[in-house]
Amino acid sequence: MAIERYSEEFSRALAEGAWLLRANQPQAAVDKLLPLYEQAPTNADVAINLGGAYILLAKWNKAVRVLSKAAELHADNSMVWSNLAAAHLGRLELSGPQQQERAIRAYKRALEIDPTAPNIHYHLGLIYKERGELTEAIRCFEEALVVNPADKDATYWIARLSTLLAKAEGQNAGEPDAPPTASEEVL
Repeated sequence: MAIERYSEEFSRALAEGAWLLRANQPQAAVDKLLPLYEQAPTNADVAINLGGAYILLAKWNKAVRVLSKAAELHADNSMVWSNLAAAHLGRLELSGPQQQERAIRAYKRALEIDPTAPNIHYHLGLIYKERGELTEAIRCFEEALVVNPADKDATYWIARLSTLLAKAEGQNAGEPDAPPTASEEVL
């Protein structure tokens, strides 16, 4: 693939759009990035940032359109796949099985490209937790700790889900049922 060269003005606008995104100003980022995307629809950095802005604005379909095209053009870019997964998923608590499956496939593709990509194992763990697949969720959170040993959230979920699994296995083994506490009822 030929190295794409862009003007200094284009590069400055892209940097400004990325800064707006980091500053949690997604609409301003879209306003800055959309003209760049129209000018250079094959630029992975523009697509990643524009897709990320759409995700923050909960414009999932627009994010999927931008990022799906980027995934076709840049199949070996783990960030494209990671953002595409987030776009497919939308809000986890509102996502359905098909959205979750598409997100899982995209996250797994990102991990094929870069097994140490940050936060992907953690996000997979959250999806599996939401699906009630606690053993797989724990495995993902453990992988998250391999990538980032300081991940306190992954540590929390491993402990929490391990306790829930142990209780469920104990109940299945014939232990008397104890009513769950209020904190145990909510994952």
